[in-house]
Amino acid sequence: MKLANKTAIITGGGTGIGKATAHLFAQEGANVVITGRRASKLEEVHQEAKNNGHTIDFFMCDVSKEEDCKATVNYALEKHGKVDILFNNAGILIPGVTHETETEAWDQIFDINVKGTYLMSKHTIPHMLEKGYGVIVNNSSVGGLKALPGLAAYIASKGAVTQLTRSMALEYADKGIRVNAICPGVIETPMVLDDFYSRAEDKEAAEQFMISLHPVGRLGKPEEIAHSILFLVDDNIGFMTGNMLSVDGGWIAR
Repeated sequence: MKLANKTAIITGGGTGIGKATAHLFAQEGANVVITGRRASKLEEVHQEAKNNGHTIDFFMCDVSKEEDCKATVNYALEKHGKVDILFNNAGILIPGVTHETETEAWDQIFDINVKGTYLMSKHTIPHMLEKGYGVIVNNSSVGGLKALPGLAAYIASKGAVTQLTRSMALEYADKGIRVNAICPGVIETPMVLDDFYSRAEDKEAAEQFMISLHPVGRLGKPEEIAHSILFLVDDNIGFMTGNMLSVDGGWIAR
């Protein structure tokens, strides 16, 4: 029970990495609040946890909207009295090279991937400062460390998350708040399996290309990233802040 008596907010907790992390945190004793824009997905995670003897609360939230972010933090505070952990996981991916990326798509990606990370942090950090304790993990990407053509807006947004993570880590390093980022490779999530592949002209070729980027010869699983995030929020690594933890099947080592 590594997270006993801890309260964690996980954005984008209805599917993929967020869902896997929510279940793992609940198993480790945390009070978990997940957010998302689809009530049916959040309810599904809540019910799965209940069936497993755990509790995962949920709150509808569009992280691109400041009032939603404020309301989410207030809900967690009213329910559990504190917020110890924030996992800024919500994100979207819309493929496209730079000149073919619609401005609307660019804005949507930055609103969720970057602005959402900023807004949730903005409204959570004051409560962490009051306690003199907090752990924040931002979901960046290998794409936040290394470029890949055809994903201009997504790569740019994850680069912004990477640099925001470093800035936050320095701002709060002496105030009891650690800030790190997880940088996954390609993971078997609905964002990849449904959204990205469905846009590909040749789905099988797209799948093989994504696999080829990883020396281990496969895509990652959400549960593998969840355990990496559990590592980042562990108080036993209290000396670790401002780090971009790559969990990518060897991709970044090339």
